[in-house]
Amino acid sequence: MLSLMSLCLASFVLLLSVSLSNSALNPESFKQCLTLNSKASISFTTAFYTPSNASSFTSVLASTAQNLRYLVPSAPKPDFIFTPTDESQVQAAVICTKKQGIHLRVRSGGHDYEGLSYVSQIEKPFMILDLAKLRAVNVDIQHRMAWVQAGATIGEVYYRIAEKSAFHGFPAGLCTTLGIGGHITGGAYGSMMRKYGLGADNVLDARIVDVNGKILNRAAMGEDLFWAIRGGGGGSFGVILSWKIKLVPVPKTVTVFTVSRSLEQNGTKLLYRWQQVAPNIDENLFIRVLIQPGNSSVAGKRTVITSYNALFLGGADRLLLVMRRSFPELGLTRNDCLETSWIKSILYIAGYPNGTPPEVLLQGNSQPKVFFKSKSDFVREVVPEIALEGLWKRFLLEDGPLMIWNPYGGLMSRVPESSIPFPHRNGTLYKIQYLTVWIDGEKNTGKHLQWMKKIYSYMAPYVSLFPREAYVNYRDLDLGMNQWNKTSFEVAWHWGSRYFKDNFRRLVLVKTKVDPENFFRHEQSIPPLPIRKG
Repeated sequence: MLSLMSLCLASFVLLLSVSLSNSALNPESFKQCLTLNSKASISFTTAFYTPSNASSFTSVLASTAQNLRYLVPSAPKPDFIFTPTDESQVQAAVICTKKQGIHLRVRSGGHDYEGLSYVSQIEKPFMILDLAKLRAVNVDIQHRMAWVQAGATIGEVYYRIAEKSAFHGFPAGLCTTLGIGGHITGGAYGSMMRKYGLGADNVLDARIVDVNGKILNRAAMGEDLFWAIRGGGGGSFGVILSWKIKLVPVPKTVTVFTVSRSLEQNGTKLLYRWQQVAPNIDENLFIRVLIQPGNSSVAGKRTVITSYNALFLGGADRLLLVMRRSFPELGLTRNDCLETSWIKSILYIAGYPNGTPPEVLLQGNSQPKVFFKSKSDFVREVVPEIALEGLWKRFLLEDGPLMIWNPYGGLMSRVPESSIPFPHRNGTLYKIQYLTVWIDGEKNTGKHLQWMKKIYSYMAPYVSLFPREAYVNYRDLDLGMNQWNKTSFEVAWHWGSRYFKDNFRRLVLVKTKVDPENFFRHEQSIPPLPIRKG
């Protein structure tokens, strides 16, 4: 069984405006431009990497990338990587890439499921602006807020908050190695979302470098752009430098548990019941389900294991009362419960072994790299037991499959769909993340991708429709890609409506206003409306 740590693992017509170059980029010319346009001095020996220095270039390229599918030799590589240490250097990078016609990809973390922040599948040459060295976290408990630079991991943010207070937290990702810059641009869900909403719901301000190289805060960028960057997906509107986040109260003692049941232990009926309970239970309780293959008590038989992994914002005694009233079928006991602090619950949910010191969160991106493919669905009606039984048959055909079912409800049902671009709110019971993970290299990729398509197709009748919704932070290029220099807004609408529903139209209007020439772009970036000539 895979460890948890290894998992944290339109009616418009558009002509996308692109500056393309068939010649190789000139690093020296770019360096000169950076020097002229940056207020801070740049040490190019530690901030600039090209393939000519293969070992350091490869190391930096792979440093935060998680998906080995996009690190194989055949994957497109950048012509160079720039790792700024100062905000003015980011400004200079935007100015210089625009001036020299260089295609820019921006990376703040690297979990990026389809590698869009460090691989360009449709545009070459390109460079990476890697924000990993911009990772300051300044916590202000008195005002219940923190300024967090884009390159910090969410684990570092959690640690710095807990360092200052045992009674404050932030409702964002369960996987602690996520870079917060990109994490919040997609919404940022986590184990406190039923109580406090998404990370993006709890952003007070931001600093962003726009297409002209200017640094804008909320007041300067305006409410439309501020709306768009909180959930509208990364890489479309500018370079996020930092977020001002609102801290939320957490109790001194929280409770966590993990209870596993196989199919032979009534797993199907239990999961059927979970669908009815988890979105409607006390909003202080978040119970997700991790679904993996495992061994049954029947010799030689492979089965499905459902693991109920939970955080409760309160003590064990109160949790047991909630569970006995709402979900007695799980059979939770006092021995299953672990009372702990909020920061240690972060480690537990992320899959660290019991006793791991919180300081591990300061190690940055330490996850193992694997080959994987992911998809997502949002469920609005309970999936019947007979459909679950059919799902298990298909699930067990794959070598390393995984599903994670995350409950919604609570505050998530009360926030309007248009509050921020993230629209998956009222009526959503839970989200499904499908994963297939393999370590046997590139040669068997086709087989694993085919399995993923089949199980995704099987689930179509049981999930949201018109559109079939998807989560933008689980980018899925199967839903379509932008096609440069072609009138193909319909392609963008196909994936855009799935990620953002009706909010996609407003995102397009914001993009048209702030980046009409489509400088910030990738395979699934928000497109602008065509520029009218004459």
